[in-house]
Amino acid sequence: MPLQNHMHLISTDDHLIEHPRLWSDRLPKKFLETGPRIIEKEMPRSIHAGDNAHGKAGTKIAEVWTYEGRIYPYIGLNAVAGKKPEEYGAEPTRYEDMIPGCFDPKARVLDMDIDGVQAGLSFPSFPRFAGTVFLEGDDRELALLSVKAWNDFHIDEWCATAPDRLIPLVIMPLWSVEECVKEVHRTAAKGAKAISFPENPVPLGLPSFHTDHWDPFFSAVEEVGVPLTVHFGTSGKPPLTAPEAPMAVMTALFGCNSMYATADLLFSPVFHRHPTLKVMLSEGGIGWVPYMLERMDAVWAKHRFYQNINQSVRPSELFAKHLFGCFIEDDFGIANRYAVGIDNITWEGDYPHSDSNWPNSRKKVQDAMIDVPDDEVERMVETNARGLLDFPRS
Repeated sequence: MPLQNHMHLISTDDHLIEHPRLWSDRLPKKFLETGPRIIEKEMPRSIHAGDNAHGKAGTKIAEVWTYEGRIYPYIGLNAVAGKKPEEYGAEPTRYEDMIPGCFDPKARVLDMDIDGVQAGLSFPSFPRFAGTVFLEGDDRELALLSVKAWNDFHIDEWCATAPDRLIPLVIMPLWSVEECVKEVHRTAAKGAKAISFPENPVPLGLPSFHTDHWDPFFSAVEEVGVPLTVHFGTSGKPPLTAPEAPMAVMTALFGCNSMYATADLLFSPVFHRHPTLKVMLSEGGIGWVPYMLERMDAVWAKHRFYQNINQSVRPSELFAKHLFGCFIEDDFGIANRYAVGIDNITWEGDYPHSDSNWPNSRKKVQDAMIDVPDDEVERMVETNARGLLDFPRS
């Protein structure tokens, strides 16, 4: 049996739903009205074919976030653990519609026990996975305090509940490199193990990886020795093909965002200027990696001479040193793990999102790796993540 009992399953991509008091517990009194808070609001109800033969629309009283007067409804797919696929929907929801493990760290650990998962790293929900909602803030003082509040909550409240099980991740005040550098050092001193960052800053109105804009930030990340996590979708630019296309098209193609990020980073100066920087391709999968590396190496070999790209290091060499693929279910990637790089693979559970296999994650991994040697299984499900995140067994 390849997934031995002594092997810990480490998820490098889970998610949490923020509890309603997160910001009101931490923001100065003057910002309690304009800062993030939960309100009740009548929202459209999804049309489900099962309602009647033609589907039925309506409204529901949902719990939604408001920030500086803007409304940010929860998306139902962010909290579907425990539901059947037939019950999934993209409508706003309420805390009572979720199982407690979505927003309660003590309940989360119990759900991890049920799932056979030893430890997990969780991304934000309301602030979006890389905190980009605060780029929309009109009041930069409030936005900065809101970023810091989320980071303090995650480290001091969420992860402190079970420090050997819950891995601290932080977000950045992306509108200011100077403030990013300060927050890198502040949160690293508090125990942060990873930093969420957009897969592509350009659609967010920020400078690209091909400029020197982010160099002080990347240098600070190198100094504290934590990886960046670039979760697909953090650019705010989903892979849409047509206005009429069903959401299934976008969902099926989301891994392409991780492919774009890989090509962008490997042909950029980032890793040449920052030789110890590590980047995780969260929820991007791994099956595409061998082809992309082959293609990028071929492009580099034939086309580097007339372009402003590095002339001496192949993209595949940079990938092996700097990038880490993360997968939930990826039989093709597991079968081609040598071409991906066994030391560049981590597993993720995606709880409580719709791609999660909770409460059967350990069994799913067991079945997927039935023919994989024990030492390779252990690297992919545990030791790669522990080394990358500096999260040793307690």
